[in-house]
Amino acid sequence: MIKAIIFDCFGVLAEDGWMPFKRKYIGDNKKLAEAVSDLGKQNEYGLIDNETHLHKMAELMDVDPELLRAALGKRVPNEILIPFVKKELKPKYKIGLLSNANFNVLKDLFTPEQAKLFDASVMSYESKLIKPDKRMFELMVERLGVNLNECVFVDDQERYCAEAEAYGMSSIFYRDFDQFKRELKAKMLADTNY
Repeated sequence: MIKAIIFDCFGVLAEDGWMPFKRKYIGDNKKLAEAVSDLGKQNEYGLIDNETHLHKMAELMDVDPELLRAALGKRVPNEILIPFVKKELKPKYKIGLLSNANFNVLKDLFTPEQAKLFDASVMSYESKLIKPDKRMFELMVERLGVNLNECVFVDDQERYCAEAEAYGMSSIFYRDFDQFKRELKAKMLADTNY
């Protein structure tokens, strides 16, 4: 029976500032998305330098280059996933945060209200452990008061999901919110069929 959902931070609960910026300024505009992607490829191949890339992207999206630079240089809470955790998951499950983080993300990245969503956290900087060390997962379940087999672990690194499963957890390899939501719903439905 699923009793807890444990999230990785970076790439799951927190995303690069580019993602919300992209949703806001590109949205469903496929032509613009393609043009921005083409610029990115030019930059990756060394055909244009970083500064030229930034300015051409800003021009395409009709935004101030410094606004774009700021978005690219920071991490922000996942504006789609966090409300879902608050509304749909927190009332039914214990919520954990397990991350290879070198700073207190609960204090420095999330708002106080968002930080309250987590029943327990295990950070590498404070535990002196790094995923995929089994002791990190064991510390997480100890803090949550559940067993390994009662948890779903969500990470954007497939290798960490594989390790969690080897330890007895269920896992979801996070690629995007819609895919995560579908896979979690399937696990919940399977859980209720026992």
